[in-house]
Amino acid sequence: MIPEDLRYTAEHEWVAGDGSGPVRVGITHFAQDALGDIVFVQLPDEGTVVQAGDSLGEIESTKSVSEIYAPIAGTVVARNATLADEPEIINGEPYAAGWLVEIAPDDPDALDSLLDAAAYRALTES
Repeated sequence: MIPEDLRYTAEHEWVAGDGSGPVRVGITHFAQDALGDIVFVQLPDEGTVVQAGDSLGEIESTKSVSEIYAPIAGTVVARNATLADEPEIINGEPYAAGWLVEIAPDDPDALDSLLDAAAYRALTES
């Protein structure tokens, strides 16, 4: 369950898009599986400026609370409002309806520094 067309971080976030416009960010199947049943998501407001590695919010599950990190620097231009009432969508559809935020990147080339599917797969299998 590691889509080939996405980029990834070592902190188990995924990024969809080529950087020419806003990119969509979420957590991976691996991350949601480790968290267990997700019961609450805290996301940044639209217009929030983030640096790569900054906290984007938190995901609370029946097991723990985990930070979400910005994979790239930019401005949050959208957040998935559905997650306020239905955070469990992340468990069922982490790469689709369970997306978290969209970020307009400061530097589109920053996506090149993220892991490709093969590198992320190697990380999760080690």
